[in-house]
Amino acid sequence: MASKPGILTDWPWTCLGNFKYLVLAPWAIQETYSFIVSDESERDLSHFLIFPFLLLRMLHNQIWISLSRYYTAKGTNRIVDRTIEFEQVDRERTWDDQIIFNGILFYLGGKYIKGGDHLPLWRTDGIILTALLHAGPVEFLYYWLHRALHHHFLYSRYHSHHHSSVATEPITSVIHPFAEHIAYFALFAIPLVTSLLTGTASIISFAGYIIYIDFMNNMGHCNFELIPKWLLSIFPPLKYLMYTPSFHSLHHTQFRTNYSLFMPFYDFIYGTTDKSSDSLYESSLDRKEDKADVVHLTHLTTPESIYYMRLGFASLASKPHSSTWYLWLIWPVTLWSTMVTRIYGRTFTVERNVFKHLKLQTWAIPKYKIQYYMKSQRESINSLIEDAILAADEKGIKVLSLGLLNQEEELNGIGELFVRRHPKLKVKLVDGSSLAVAVVLNSIPKGTTQVVFRGNLSKVAYSIALALCQREIQVNVIREDEYNKLKARLSTEAVKNLVLSKSNAPKIWIVGDGLSKVEQLRASKGTVFIPFSQFPPKKWRKDCFYNNIPAMLAPKHLQNVDSCENWLPRRVMSVWRIAGILHALEDWNVHECGKMMFDVDKIWQASLVHGFSPIMMSTSTDSKPY
Repeated sequence: MASKPGILTDWPWTCLGNFKYLVLAPWAIQETYSFIVSDESERDLSHFLIFPFLLLRMLHNQIWISLSRYYTAKGTNRIVDRTIEFEQVDRERTWDDQIIFNGILFYLGGKYIKGGDHLPLWRTDGIILTALLHAGPVEFLYYWLHRALHHHFLYSRYHSHHHSSVATEPITSVIHPFAEHIAYFALFAIPLVTSLLTGTASIISFAGYIIYIDFMNNMGHCNFELIPKWLLSIFPPLKYLMYTPSFHSLHHTQFRTNYSLFMPFYDFIYGTTDKSSDSLYESSLDRKEDKADVVHLTHLTTPESIYYMRLGFASLASKPHSSTWYLWLIWPVTLWSTMVTRIYGRTFTVERNVFKHLKLQTWAIPKYKIQYYMKSQRESINSLIEDAILAADEKGIKVLSLGLLNQEEELNGIGELFVRRHPKLKVKLVDGSSLAVAVVLNSIPKGTTQVVFRGNLSKVAYSIALALCQREIQVNVIREDEYNKLKARLSTEAVKNLVLSKSNAPKIWIVGDGLSKVEQLRASKGTVFIPFSQFPPKKWRKDCFYNNIPAMLAPKHLQNVDSCENWLPRRVMSVWRIAGILHALEDWNVHECGKMMFDVDKIWQASLVHGFSPIMMSTSTDSKPY
């Protein structure tokens, strides 16, 4: 929002929320129906293609978003190092409003402007006219409009909204108040309306010009340099006809230079070119991939989870992962993405963060949760994990934390397999088990004398059961097989507090994977479920409370946080991710994987010292099952 919002700041359909797309429905339905029922000679292809073209523009923008987030996370050719936070993501959530606005104007223009219907597919003269009018009137008028928008009166009421983003993303290019978009479309309409009135318009000239605008807008705000030097050396005048991402980024950091739309020659003519344009271009092109200090290794969970990752849909990634009905509408894209991950078959960088002096990255393995339970996939998954570990070791990364199912005991012995294979590893492997135990123990209310224990047993589960028994808390195990396994692991003294019991009276349940709906229904009203696993239980009870998986709230000095970690709330990190950070901060030069466990109290205190804090228990009981 601008510092002093002017008139026509909000979009007319803001009140509709996610139903804003219904604004286009009457025209889209009418033109589709008309195209289907009309005779071939009367069909208007140009009107019929408007709606598919709008969808194509959304896809085009999304591709740029994903590319930008991927390259800026890796650091290759990154221009601006400023961080992006949730505030910017929320502000830029409405990037598709301008596409809806353009769609309405296309439908209205096609109906009421002379020559706006039954456009031919191609006309060379119309394409040339469009290019000339853009290079002349559009670029010239935009330059002076842009300078006017930087006058304090207009800047404070309108343009400051756009400049709230210093580290830009592709969609930053279209984040303007409604009034600004009216002015911009009036400029871009000059070639379009002129070609209609002169009878030279065509489907290709219209679509090509809009795609050109989208492409250049996205490129100019992508925050990584991609224009190669050889292109400018082959054709030097291109420097004045096409800006580079680094050229426009200076406008967002310096504010009073580089005003041009896409063609910088007006900045050169009027002396507003930033003096550091060439040097920033050179340094951005030469910039290598970031060297991280800590890497968190995760993986995909479900086919739809790709949309919730930082490289997916920014609006979904900025919220905890939950079922979204409309994702079923794009199942072909989901299927395509699963095929791409299968073919690509390599670990990829998802996110970068900064914690004090540490550089953090998150890498993802292109495998889904279900594949981790398939014996046929174990060798392939372990190979990907091993490649990631060796790559981290070669890059000089200090710590690699194993997240989600990458540290399953049946898969690789909780990481011990890789330590045995590569005893000279410099990178330290951390499974986060000690901190997971610490968080679960500190989530149990003081004064608790007994708990119900249920869930697939793991390194974390055994350690929690032992700690509870040592603290004289009675552990009621409701399954005999789990009771026998726990009994075999506990000391003679500790096992006195381990009980095989069908009692559901305790209000505290320590649970892991495998907790069934039937078992949850047996719990007393008001029961608190505290998970110790990496995946949350399905929430079947509306009269009970569900804690998050072991996690903590990150301190303010964790920067560049603009996405949620799976199903966790904003700025909440899983302990498996935090453990790697603590390992590096404390300079613990040992592995924490396999059977290795740290002192629980020691790592709990370390987390608090470095600013991580416990999160409050969720008191909402009306959520649906995951």
